[in-house]
Amino acid sequence: MNTLSCVVSPPLGLLAELTHRCPLQCPYCSNPLVLDAASAELDTDGWKRVLSQAADLGVLQVHFSGGEPMSRRDLEVLVRHATQAQLYTNLITSGVTLTEARLAGLVAAGLEHIQLSFQDVETANAERIGGLKGAQSRKLRAARLIREADVALTINFVVHRQNVAQVGQMVDLAVEIGARRVEIAHTQYYGWGLLNRASLLPDLGDLHVATSDVEAARERHAGRIAIDYITPDYHAYRPKACMGGWARRFINISPAGRALPCHAAETIQTLDYPSVRDMSLEDIWLRSEAFNRFRGTDWMPTLCQGCALKERDWGGCRCQALALTGDASATDPVCELSTHHHLLRAVLQEHPRIPPPFAYRASPRR
Repeated sequence: MNTLSCVVSPPLGLLAELTHRCPLQCPYCSNPLVLDAASAELDTDGWKRVLSQAADLGVLQVHFSGGEPMSRRDLEVLVRHATQAQLYTNLITSGVTLTEARLAGLVAAGLEHIQLSFQDVETANAERIGGLKGAQSRKLRAARLIREADVALTINFVVHRQNVAQVGQMVDLAVEIGARRVEIAHTQYYGWGLLNRASLLPDLGDLHVATSDVEAARERHAGRIAIDYITPDYHAYRPKACMGGWARRFINISPAGRALPCHAAETIQTLDYPSVRDMSLEDIWLRSEAFNRFRGTDWMPTLCQGCALKERDWGGCRCQALALTGDASATDPVCELSTHHHLLRAVLQEHPRIPPPFAYRASPRR
């Protein structure tokens, strides 16, 4: 186990992945390639126990996610329990199954914020990417219902090669809908995103245009909407602090109850991730080997140990290091000083002129 020299603070947020079930089949989905079956999901009492323990641990926010969290019939019960535990509640949803009655129930339970995802502004492309006909009109109706209910709304667009030209229009649509915030987030390449990387990764020219479009939108809509812009690591020369650093700010619980330092951590199969069925959230956060393995700076390679930025980027992304080098403990290849940086450059040079067809996200077993 990594010996820590840092103080472990409580996590800020809990990402509660209630289910891997989802009506969409997005090719960049952050869910693992092997999805949890519905029969393996934590039951209502199990999730209520997790939420109570999260509040006791010092968590401030709970983000109900999936898959599609509205696939869970007990969502309102869980939102109410989180509210009673004084957790700020956020629902991350595709919106395609949202009804007026269901929204009223969630609001009555105490839901405070909704993050609604869109795949594009153009209907045909959005529905091609998400793999569901009729999804765009359902999403627009969901956005209208949310605004009429006066629930805080963030619109999320995952950006990639096949919709990046629409970034400016994405912000415009979010403003038209009445959202308070829009997130323009480039695809991160692990899970389904890694599998579809050749279809999704934009080139540097596309990235520059998208960045310019975001800056223009910030000027165009100044004071009307907040714009969060997350660029792809592959075109960078310094890594970002992935999730604020391994097991520093967030704790993720999978549908089956596995506790993870980030939603892609299961790609690192050399770690044994504890289950909330067997351990308390406090023990998992403070004392489990998986959460301490890459926490702080003691684990870092010699190259990173001497870096002045090591307590800013916290070593970058461990899942990305694994995906590109085969070693989760390696220096993140995004860093231009990494001995593996050439592997990242090679991926960029392989950019196909015509993107291959998507491998669409599967549906989990029942």
